[in-house]
Amino acid sequence: MAKRKTKFVCQECGYESPKWMGKCPGCQQWNSFVEEMEASSKANRHILNGNRKFVQKPEKITEIKSEKEPRIAISLEEFNRVLGGGIVPGSLVLIGGDPGIGKSTLLLQVSSQLAEKGLPVLYISGEESTRQTKLRAERLNIQSELLYVLSETNLFDISQQIDVIEPSFVVIDSIQTIYREEVTSAPGSVSQVRECTGELMRIAKSKNIPIFIVGHVTKEGAIAGPRLLEHMVDTVLYFEGERHHTYRMLRSVKNRFGSTNEMGIFEMKETGLEEVKNPSEIFLEERSQGAAGSTVVASMEGTRPVLVEIQALISPSSFGNPRRMATGIDHNRVPLLMAVLEKRVGMMLQNQDAYIKVAGGVKLDEPAIDLAIAVSIASSFRDKPTRPDDIFIGEVGLTGEVRRISRIEQRIQEAAKLGFSRVICPKNNLEGWHPPKNITIIGVKTVQEALNIALQ
Repeated sequence: MAKRKTKFVCQECGYESPKWMGKCPGCQQWNSFVEEMEASSKANRHILNGNRKFVQKPEKITEIKSEKEPRIAISLEEFNRVLGGGIVPGSLVLIGGDPGIGKSTLLLQVSSQLAEKGLPVLYISGEESTRQTKLRAERLNIQSELLYVLSETNLFDISQQIDVIEPSFVVIDSIQTIYREEVTSAPGSVSQVRECTGELMRIAKSKNIPIFIVGHVTKEGAIAGPRLLEHMVDTVLYFEGERHHTYRMLRSVKNRFGSTNEMGIFEMKETGLEEVKNPSEIFLEERSQGAAGSTVVASMEGTRPVLVEIQALISPSSFGNPRRMATGIDHNRVPLLMAVLEKRVGMMLQNQDAYIKVAGGVKLDEPAIDLAIAVSIASSFRDKPTRPDDIFIGEVGLTGEVRRISRIEQRIQEAAKLGFSRVICPKNNLEGWHPPKNITIIGVKTVQEALNIALQ
């Protein structure tokens, strides 16, 4: 009897090696190699020598007809927004998030709304039994005869049920529990995740069925398994939120059918997830009036402007190396802006601890929030509060200048809608458009000018 060959595969990047190694040469991760059985040569020969006919021929790009993708919209407008207007038939969507964040609840609500439209839906759970899914459905008050639930992990049996039921929408919860019998490695390994995702992509494209697959995340917050998984799917969604907050954010980081970096806000309640129509009011409802170190910034999340409060606390340090802590923003941005304030404005911040926080559990990563962070640091250091109806927008350069930002009109319109009366923004953004009548726009060129206006 021939000896079965084995190989070692990195669980992070999929790098293959004939022997075990402590450190992966591909992704530089330690202890990520797992032993797997190689596929038999007969199976490979059967695939290579199969009687396959290539019926599709190359076409000239000038002769291809461009058609707008039809979309299936549901009543959750925030969900439609993140996907770019609705669910595209034949798309493969990957959604990831921390355990218990609400991924299964969200997809069960989406499945219910599609079933209420008269579309048959197949919800496949590899982690829970059908009774457990039924208990969640009763809590969410879901009663639809077109919603089918299956507890199965074998991909062959799943594909057979898809052929029998012929659903219009399929949910796989989760991809790490699904396995193919032809692949000898354990479920959740690189080989299994890659092969199962490839087969699900073939089913989605050939049958024109949108398939949503749930992916586990690692301790760092990235989707577990090979990076190839995110490249294979059409859309990648991240479901984020703090455990101690009721608000959840659905963020798009890849979308072949719409804009990336879109964000939808939901609130977790006993009856399920409810969409938040105006997140700016939610993030600002508990803002303290007259507190030093508090500013408001208009940040863009995809195509939506969101007003968020930034808080700073500057206090004298009792150690030789002062602390720099940040929550909700890149922690490297805090010492950079403090260095600009020290060099260009003359603030003595070398012996000060700095704590920066974005209220509400939101994560901001655009450069337009620089000016609001700098003003909040200066406000806390000088113990002078800013006006409660001020908005600060602008990117700060290393020479202390305030640089131009994008989509200034949408940001200011959102600020005017919520009752703010003054916006301090880059002076180069004031040309070529007309601001609302009930709001004052002040253009500044440097951080020093902004501080003179905000803390006078």
